[in-house]
Amino acid sequence: MAAPKISLEQWRALIAVVEAGGYAQAAARLHKTQSTVTYAVQKLQSLLQVKAFTVVGRKAHLTPTGEVLYRRGKALLEEADSLEGAAAQLAAGWEPQLRLAVDIVFPTWLLLQCFARFAAERPQISLELYETVLSGTEEALTERRVDLAICGRIPAGFIGDALMRVRFIAAAHPAHPLHQLGRELTLQDLRKHRHLVIRDTGTQRRPGSWIGAEQTWTVSHKATSIHAACMGLGFAWFPEDTIRGELARGELKTLPLREGAERSAELYLVFADRDYAGPGALRLAEIVREQVKNQCAVAAAAAAATAAAAAATAQT
Repeated sequence: MAAPKISLEQWRALIAVVEAGGYAQAAARLHKTQSTVTYAVQKLQSLLQVKAFTVVGRKAHLTPTGEVLYRRGKALLEEADSLEGAAAQLAAGWEPQLRLAVDIVFPTWLLLQCFARFAAERPQISLELYETVLSGTEEALTERRVDLAICGRIPAGFIGDALMRVRFIAAAHPAHPLHQLGRELTLQDLRKHRHLVIRDTGTQRRPGSWIGAEQTWTVSHKATSIHAACMGLGFAWFPEDTIRGELARGELKTLPLREGAERSAELYLVFADRDYAGPGALRLAEIVREQVKNQCAVAAAAAAATAAAAAATAQT
């Protein structure tokens, strides 16, 4: 394999000029002289026999070729930084800390079971959990703020494994006005009442009620939403697992919607960078898969037993 013509420092100079907005600003960012930065960019263009910038007025703008060089060069630098970080991590052995972003629809009790099992094996490793909503999980991955994520959508540029399906049901307090209508409910019925929404933790937040309700209360955590619904202050679609107790105690009741009473979402297990994942991240991911698989098997067996009992009762 031939040695590359362009050094990482030359790519770094090009990226800095583009992002800082000029050679002087790039030099300040890189703590180099302006002439050094200028020479590095000129040398890069000369070696590749391309023109990365064109001057319009007093400003230098990227050419179409320059746009490509910028994008690919930035990816190259990010990959080099990741490789160095991974090498340092591998040299140190097991990671001292793992960071996870987990969408709040994933059952909290199940997540804590995974953590407990991992802590029993590796008590010295700290865990930092980001409890995220919607795009917040994706941002944590794309910005490399976490090592591992459980999310409802895999961001572009990542791959992940399907982990589990979460069932949502629309519910409100039994005394809520929607339950007093005594009939199947329509979307128009829902829009006249307060919709409880959990805030998107991403910077590009999706505001308000996604069904167009006239009144919306936006909260930051699922526990707040559940308590508000139990007080008769609104309705929402809740992960079924999180409100089993409230349903059993009669604090919440499933809304009789004509359509859409039940929804479901697939959750995925995604590494920020599978190639450079340390032994701790790999082991925790393995534990999560095993615990989820076991729990799904238990749930399936319970559902089969319930169906069998119902069938036996119907026959008698």
